[in-house]
Amino acid sequence: MLNENIKAIRKSKGLTQEELAIKLNVVRQTISKWEQGVSHS
Repeated sequence: MLNENIKAIRKSKGLTQEELAIKLNVVRQTISKWEQGVSHS
């Protein structure tokens, strides 16, 4: 569920995974993993 929320909010804000990653100070791959439900840490 968290992964779906992250993706929905990111898209509603018009952000790419890369842009969100920069804002959260993480790498893009982290956002991708969160959205896939691979990792929540």
